Amino acid sequence: MQRIRLRYTKRGRLRFTSHRDFQRAFERALRRSEVPMAYSAGFTPHPKVSYANAAPTGTGSEAEFLEIALTEARDPDLLRELLDSSLPDGLDIIDAVEARTSGLAERLTASVWEMRLDGVDPDEARRAVDAFNAAEAVEVQRKAKNGIRTFDARAAVADLQALDPPADRPGDKPCAILRLVVRHVTPAVRPDDVLSGLRAVADLAPPVPAAVTRLAQGLFDEESGTVTDPLAPDREAAPTAHPAVAAAVATAPEGAGSA
Repeated sequence: MQRIRLRYTKRGRLRFTSHRDFQRAFERALRRSEVPMAYSAGFTPHPKVSYANAAPTGTGSEAEFLEIALTEARDPDLLRELLDSSLPDGLDIIDAVEARTSGLAERLTASVWEMRLDGVDPDEARRAVDAFNAAEAVEVQRKAKNGIRTFDARAAVADLQALDPPADRPGDKPCAILRLVVRHVTPAVRPDDVLSGLRAVADLAPPVPAAVTRLAQGLFDEESGTVTDPLAPDREAAPTAHPAVAAAVATAPEGAGSA
């Protein structure tokens, strides 16, 4: 059995696609592409697809991940192209590798998010960010199944910055951009929780909903403060060319093999 790990996006209007909607669209793409899927045992077999830490409905993403199990080996790049062509624009398969290591979900320990706050002055956003970063704890509330839950949104935020406004902003309308790195903790801290924290510590209240996009997701490097590519270990574990073949290529005379 071969396992393939895929990275996909949720762009444009497709950011409003729920995780269940994506599951249905992806399973249709598997059937259209005639992918030799492995199925679970039992009375109602299902294709073996493992989804990892999907972004909330309404947020865009450049870094969603899943893993599929196949009964026959396939080239990951060709499989990516087939599946991508069978999905609507906005749900794009942008990377594929053969799984050669274990624990993909365990390597998704943090996310990099970008929030575009239309109608917010960049200087006001910087003051709010400074207040948030200076706080030891920022308590926020979220409605849960068992009622209102209170938790600290500050501890999960490894980095929060206010960036220069985008060059494509329309006319003289203010716009602020926030970039944040959030650790995956329990309870999960989402970008809207950070916005609630900014409102609590600095009364920052965007006049329109923020446009939120996940830019990256992977293992958080405490030393550098960066989020690494979770598929990199699988690429590094891929077998290289046989030593004899590599030596032949290295010693071939210039122009050899050309017509």
